[in-house]
Amino acid sequence: MSTTVEARATAVKEAATLTPPMTSPSESKELKSDVPIDIDIPDNYVSWTLKNQKERPPISWNNWWKELNYLSLTILTVTPAIAIWGAFHVPLMWQTAVFSVFYYFFTGLGITAGYHRLWAHRAYNASKPLQYFLAFAGSGAVEGSIKWWARGHRAHHRYTDTPLDPYNANDGFWWSHIGWMLVKPRRKAGVADVSDLSKNEVVRWQHRWYRTLILFCGFILPTLVCYFGWGDALGGFVYAGAARLCFVHHSTFCVNSLAHWLGDTPFDDKHTPRDHMITALCTIGEGYHNFHHQFPMDYRNAIKWYQYDPTKWFIWVCHKLGLATHLKKFPDNEVAKGQLTMQLKRLREKQEGLTWAPDSNDLPVISWESFQEQAAKRPLVVIAGFIHDVASFMDEHPGGRHLIAKMIGKDATTAFFGGVYDHSNAAHNLLSMMRVGVLHGGIQHGLDDKRVPPAQRLRIARYTELASPYASSTAYSDGEGMLG
Repeated sequence: MSTTVEARATAVKEAATLTPPMTSPSESKELKSDVPIDIDIPDNYVSWTLKNQKERPPISWNNWWKELNYLSLTILTVTPAIAIWGAFHVPLMWQTAVFSVFYYFFTGLGITAGYHRLWAHRAYNASKPLQYFLAFAGSGAVEGSIKWWARGHRAHHRYTDTPLDPYNANDGFWWSHIGWMLVKPRRKAGVADVSDLSKNEVVRWQHRWYRTLILFCGFILPTLVCYFGWGDALGGFVYAGAARLCFVHHSTFCVNSLAHWLGDTPFDDKHTPRDHMITALCTIGEGYHNFHHQFPMDYRNAIKWYQYDPTKWFIWVCHKLGLATHLKKFPDNEVAKGQLTMQLKRLREKQEGLTWAPDSNDLPVISWESFQEQAAKRPLVVIAGFIHDVASFMDEHPGGRHLIAKMIGKDATTAFFGGVYDHSNAAHNLLSMMRVGVLHGGIQHGLDDKRVPPAQRLRIARYTELASPYASSTAYSDGEGMLG
């Protein structure tokens, strides 16, 4: 820890040397914020924090009322209550319904395109007009300021599935969906630097006026639009305000819960994030979460043209209009590597569920003389240097029993590999399962590729298997009965 503390002190000292002689208190504070907050964390930060940071006491019947986060609890219960009351008492005009859906996407994009992809992940650069638009729209979602939201989300990515993840999916679906907001954090979220956002004038503006903005964007604006538009102030408040806000909230919450529970893992299965179209539909395109956690700086969430990701399309349109630049895309080659890795892993799992031919290293090595002696007692045939016991297949052979019978005690390599019939892959694979020995010195030149059955020629091998220096036969052995 001493080295990292010294590094931080040095960084602060260097920053101080750049301070003009007559620096104001506000300028000094901003200068200190240039030093990243995570500059002095130890290399073993997660384990160190879990060992040294005290966790809040478990919630019980005796203390639950002390552990509630009353601000979040109020917001997350009052708005759906208003919406439910309004559904029974306030008629829904079609104009209000259409505007509510529009305003849902408007404020939702403020979160997905603004809070998430622009400010939390810096996936693209936005012009000042676009930044103010997204900050204004995101305020209508009432999910905290940009700075607060991005700080928590960066911690989520840095400490995914650990106790330092503020909405750790391993603590359960409902905890990651909403529970973590209803009670006080059980421990402080892992450190995440937001010094870049502290210097952004749009982020500072929104943070300063956040309370005013959420009241205006969340409730006043939709009420005024519906009132002046078609005379439905109460409907605007209930449906475009409260009900729409409830949907936006749970849409975003699904990214923390549903996206870590439903779907598959086409890029990496080390952590819980998953890809699924249903989650994408619920979250304005944030449902391809396995991709996102692998490549968080990519402005896309869905990489295929037919996958639902309106946030990506919105950013792309802004780019075409000159409002967004430097759209970040992870190299296609590296994305393909991630996909291939998981495909090979799935194939390996399927491969290990199959029964394969015995390894040549596990078979006895038999001389030609011993092979002929034993072939007089049981139906043994040599093909490509391997001795096969064909007793179970003689009566099943499509060409007739006699074609196998005449090769007992002989080398049938030429006949099997096209001399009589050019056998199929299935025949090669089945034959390999009948191996009972290796003929000493019996591999003819040019037949090395014939030794491996077709099903095993592209067999998925672990890196430890590929690195093994042992690849050839074991010591020579012979003797009566070795094949039995």
